[in-house]
Parts: sequence; C-alpha cells; structure tokens
Amino acid sequence: MPASGPVTRSTLRQQIADALRDEVLAGRLQPGQEFTVKQIAEQYGVSATPVREALVDLSAQGLLDSDQHKGFRVHQFTVDDYRGMVEARSLIVDGVFRRLEERATPGDPGGARLTCVHGAALVSVRRRAEAAARAARAGDLDILIGYDLRFWRELGGFVANHYIADFLHRLRVQAWVFAVPYLRGDRRLRDWLWSGHEELVDAVTLGEPAKVLAVLDAYNAHALRWACHLERLQQD
Repeated sequence: MPASGPVTRSTLRQQIADALRDEVLAGRLQPGQEFTVKQIAEQYGVSATPVREALVDLSAQGLLDSDQHKGFRVHQFTVDDYRGMVEARSLIVDGVFRRLEERATPGDPGGARLTCVHGAALVSVRRRAEAAARAARAGDLDILIGYDLRFWRELGGFVANHYIADFLHRLRVQAWVFAVPYLRGDRRLRDWLWSGHEELVDAVTLGEPAKVLAVLDAYNAHALRWACHLERLQQD
C-alpha cells in the first residue's frame, strides 16, 4: 500500500478519509483493490477506530465496498454508472439554472439570476477555473483533479443550497474515481479532458443562465462522447 504525505485536516478520521480518497483519485489505489482496517492503521501509524470510521465514511460516499470478512475494497464503477452520474448532475444543474432563469423578470436583466456571484468569491472561482483549464490543456491529470473539484464545489455554492452542492460534489468525485484508471493509460488524454472552466465562469459573470446552460450542455456532451469512446475500446 502506498503511503501518503502529511495531512492537516481537523480530525484524524477526516485526515485518513481524505488521504485515502486522494490515493484513489491518484490511481494509486486501483478499483477492486482490497485492504483491511489493520493494514491502513499500520500504514498511518494510528489506532483502528478512526481508520474504521474513515473507511465507513468512504463506503457511504460510494467509493469503497465493505465485506464483513475480507475488509474493504475500492469500488469498481462501470461505464453505465458513469453515464448515470453525468445524467444525474445534468438534470440537477439544468433544473437549478432553469429555475433561476424563470425567476428573472423581463425588465431586470440581473433580477434573480446570478447576482450573488461577485467580488472576492468570483475572483476565487475564476482562479480555480484558470488553473483547471491550464492543467486540462496540458494533460496534467494530477493537477486538474484537485482544481476541477474545488472549482465545481465553489461554483455550486453560488447557485444551489448545500444539499445539492454536496450531492453534486459526491457525483464528481465518483466520476473522477471511475475515469482516472482509463485516462492515465490513454494516449489521447488531452483530447478527453474538458477545459471549458473559464468559459463557464464568463457565462456566470454575465448573469445569464441560458448561456451557462449552453456551456454545461457542451460539458456533458463531451463526457458522454468519452463514455462512448471507452465503451468501444472495451468491446474491441
């Protein structure tokens, strides 16, 4: 089992959960790989209790499967699972922005749209967008994943309540967990990494949900094309 670097989150339980999630996202823990509470506790030099709690948390997030007799293993998502994730986030985000669009009044272009996105918060999410887009264009998967997740988390906080934002974040983590093992071995990696983060921020800045939806439609279509490409490879 690979060892992670130092972690600095608030609780030991959360530290371990975050470190293991990062191992999965980095592809160092592969889908189907098995391990026990004892192995993880020895790896991090901690007691079994916070490890067990962290593994249960990751299981609840859909990243691990638990077996009463064998311990835990990294969940193995399928292409159909991935398509389901894309469809779910598409339906939810589409509904959020269409609701904002419906609330806008004809005489007030800003209206009930995205006027909450401004100032320091917008500067922060734009920086995330720029970093994520650069990493995608460069094919730097390790850098991209972190910035991409933070970008969507911050952006989601502008337009949706925290229940929706948390659910969408969970879907995006699961999607990356599925995608990482395939993307790392793909010579066309850069072709499949979406880099429209800055375009999306521009649309949000304008405060026009219709333009945001157009970017998101392209984003989801891009993801589904990759799923079809992957399925064809698996059938060959």
